[in-house]
Amino acid sequence: MGQVVSVDVLQALADAFNAHDLDRFMAYVADDCVLEMPRGPFPFGSRFVGLPDVHYGNLEHFVCGDTGISNWLLTGTTPGGVRIEVRGCDFYSFRDGNIIKKDSYWKILEP
Repeated sequence: MGQVVSVDVLQALADAFNAHDLDRFMAYVADDCVLEMPRGPFPFGSRFVGLPDVHYGNLEHFVCGDTGISNWLLTGTTPGGVRIEVRGCDFYSFRDGNIIKKDSYWKILEP
């Protein structure tokens, strides 16, 4: 059985992301977890690989039952050198204290 869902668990997830510590993050993830990103060619978004200096700041966390929500300001640089700064949130679904779904939403910035 995994961790009890709490604001502390959501903060630990953000801390693992900010430390770029995949092993620490994966300790909270169920084997059948689904990660849905906010952009991409599909209704559920897509996957990004490689934001070497990604950081989640200005964090706020909320928990209700087996659902956790984290609001954040993401900053980072893509492998192509494009700087990112965007507000967004993650909706986490937990089963037995482990993440079974992480659904991300970002504000879409216009040039």
